[in-house]
This record gives sequence, structure tokens and C-alpha cells, in this order.
Amino acid sequence: MVDEKIINDDVERFLAEDVGNGDLTALVIPECKMAKATVITREATLVCGQAWVTAIFEKVDAAVVINWQVEEGEQAFAGDVLCYLSGPARALLTGERAALNILQTLSATASLAYQFAKAVEGTGTVVLDTRKTIPGLRLAQKYAVCCGGASNHRVGLYDGILIKENHIMAAGSIANAVASARVASKGVAVEVEVESIDEVKQALAANADILLLDNFTLEQLEQAVELNKGVAKLEASGNVSLSTIRDIAKTGVDFISVGALTKNVQAVDLSMRVDLDD
Repeated sequence: MVDEKIINDDVERFLAEDVGNGDLTALVIPECKMAKATVITREATLVCGQAWVTAIFEKVDAAVVINWQVEEGEQAFAGDVLCYLSGPARALLTGERAALNILQTLSATASLAYQFAKAVEGTGTVVLDTRKTIPGLRLAQKYAVCCGGASNHRVGLYDGILIKENHIMAAGSIANAVASARVASKGVAVEVEVESIDEVKQALAANADILLLDNFTLEQLEQAVELNKGVAKLEASGNVSLSTIRDIAKTGVDFISVGALTKNVQAVDLSMRVDLDD
């Protein structure tokens, strides 16, 4: 689970963006008016993001009560009720958009991660996300990826080494880049992006810990697995889809990274219906 402080920081940012100095439209509703609300999904989804929704309404008005009808990470289907809310009408309407925005985005991310993880089930290959996340939502989306059954690659530039084409060019060679990385960041696994079988050989000779096989054909992936003989970890990447991922996994690679898990996500269609008390 994401740290509570990070969730609260997210919520502060969401509400500052949407509510600012106050919800002007909500002022047409009497302050004492109470209401009930129902959040439903119009399509099948893995539900994710409840902690953010709860924190949003707690921040808007702690008097709002949420009764979740599904567990975090549970599958819901079109027409299902995700939660019931009750409390001051103004607060329900003020928090509505921020709450639905994060719930529909994280649920979509978790749902897509689930589909990709399910597609490689039984192969031993792990599906990873990337740094191609929605700005400001990286930790939330990476949490959603795990909620869906896939795994996280490095969170940012600060917690892992991935030597890519430009790094190699600047260092002069794969060997030089790996050696420099070992000196600069002792104890951190060194991953090298390779674009050919020749570069696979160079990275293995340099004792890289992980090889990122960029846009390799299935035949090239199989050749890389044979050359590697289990020495380094192998990660396939590049234009991976639900229709191709299982064949990629069957080549014997350890990981498959999929940028689409977080960058191409299409929000789940959610709706909140509000009923004012008499």
C-alpha cells in the first residue's frame, strides 16, 4: 500500500486543483442539507483507489460516511454498486469529481495490469510496469499495477540503473558504461538496454545483471535466452500487447515490461448518483 502521507499529499493536490478556494456551485444548496450517494461502475473493472477516495471525503468533510460494497482489488461488473456515501450534500458534490477521477484511473490501471499478468500465467515470466506514468500519479499507478497482479520496475532514476543507448554512446561502450555504473552506485543492480544479439554478447561479457531486450523478435529472444544460459536476468520490452505477450513469455525471458499499463490507460466509466434527503 502507498504511504498515507503520499496519499494525503495527492489529495491536497487534487482538491487544490478542483476546488481551489471553494466550490461556488455547492453554495446553492442549504448548508444543513443532507444527502446519500451511490457510486456505480458502468463496465467491468478491478476496483482500486479506495484509500484516495476515503481521504478526499475526509478532507472535504469528515462527516461523510463511506460504505464500500467491494474490497480493494476485487472484480466488479457493469451496474455493480461500488460504495454508498452519506453526509452533507455540499461535501458529497464537492468531492465527487476528484474522487471519481482517481478511482476511475487507478481501477483502469489495475484492470489492465490484471489482464497482462493473466496472459502470462504459468510461464514464470513477470510483467513489469515502466516510468511512463501520468505525471504526479507515479506511486499511485505503480500501486495499482501491483493491485492488478503485475510488478514494479524501478520507481524513478534514483532507485535503479538502466543504461540505454545514449548512456552507452556517452560512455564509449557497454563495458565502459557498466564499469562506471558499478563504481558510481555500489550494490545496485545494473541493467543494460540492448538492441541486437551482438550487444547481448557485449552486455554479458561486461557482467550486467539484467539485459533489457528492446524490440527483439521472438527468434532473437530465444537466441538471447540460449546465449545467456541463466546468468543474467532478461527483460523483453517494446510494442508488447495482450495478443503478443504470451508468445514473448514462452521464449523464457524473466520479465516483460509494458509501458501501456500506465501510459495508455483508459479510465473506467463510473458514476455517482446523489439523492437529497427530504
